Amino acid sequence: MSSAKYDVVGLGNAIVDVLAPCDDAFLAAHGIAKDAMILIEEPRAEELTRLAINPVITSGGSGANTIAGLASFGASAAYIGKIAGDELGHQFMREMMSTGVPFHTRPLSEGPATARSIIFVTDDGHRSMNTFLGASVLFSRDDVDAEMVRAGSILYLEGYLFDKDQAKAAFVHAAEIAKAAGRKVAVTMSDSFCVDRHRASFRQLVRGYADIVFANEAELLSLYETKDFDVALSALQADCAVAAVTRSAKGSVVIGDGAPIAVPAEPVKKVIDTTGAGDQYAAGFLHGIARGLPLATCARLGHIAAAEVIAHYGPRPEQSYKALAEKAGIFV
Repeated sequence: MSSAKYDVVGLGNAIVDVLAPCDDAFLAAHGIAKDAMILIEEPRAEELTRLAINPVITSGGSGANTIAGLASFGASAAYIGKIAGDELGHQFMREMMSTGVPFHTRPLSEGPATARSIIFVTDDGHRSMNTFLGASVLFSRDDVDAEMVRAGSILYLEGYLFDKDQAKAAFVHAAEIAKAAGRKVAVTMSDSFCVDRHRASFRQLVRGYADIVFANEAELLSLYETKDFDVALSALQADCAVAAVTRSAKGSVVIGDGAPIAVPAEPVKKVIDTTGAGDQYAAGFLHGIARGLPLATCARLGHIAAAEVIAHYGPRPEQSYKALAEKAGIFV
């Protein structure tokens, strides 16, 4: 196996986030499901964008957020995802490359606009995501940069891409390229509703390709169709080598060769916006894996990153994760 140019190469939906504060009454009045990710069409996206008051517009996308977080730790990372050749697409490309992350996927010249997620955040920090997938899911096998995939020590796959067949095919194709090159494959479940829609495919992916799996508690329970956390955790441990399951304020549980390891969350003075918490946890964890650190330390790095991102609006770091890790006594 040749040496890797990148610690992690991410593949996922290229999305621009439109974030705005609201209250529960606003959600109810406009038929928005609280604390969930709902897929919408372009007219609904335009409507909700108009309803957003004083929005923060920033590049997002679960996998792209993780890659940006890895860059903040000082990791070498690259990204593959589909945008349109419009202003939002140009914004995504600019903001991705400004973090030092190569992003060279060919933009869509005709068809739907760049994907966007209109995210309404209530006072309790919960986010309600309304996502127009647009150009992002027109990602196909032809968009997989095989050379870039082979150049990454870890290929990180975002589960949201499973919502369209041609994107799913590209997803599996990239995993096959990585495995053939002797690289590790990491998969994030992304959302419990996404798992509900594609449970059989996710199980096949976890068993057949994944070396590292990320899920939150709801996604894990959905994957194995049980309400018993310990039963689901045991099933996951049987299916993959390494996994990290986040449990919000309870921290996370990490599984590897031995007994599961519970790692507490980092303290946060005030939760402002939980958008990107799981994405940034994955960034810290993957950075630790890339550096060969113990699993408990990988999880600690994940919690440090998650604590930073939920303390402000937006899904990407405002402070240097590398500096925060060093402040916590973890030198990577």
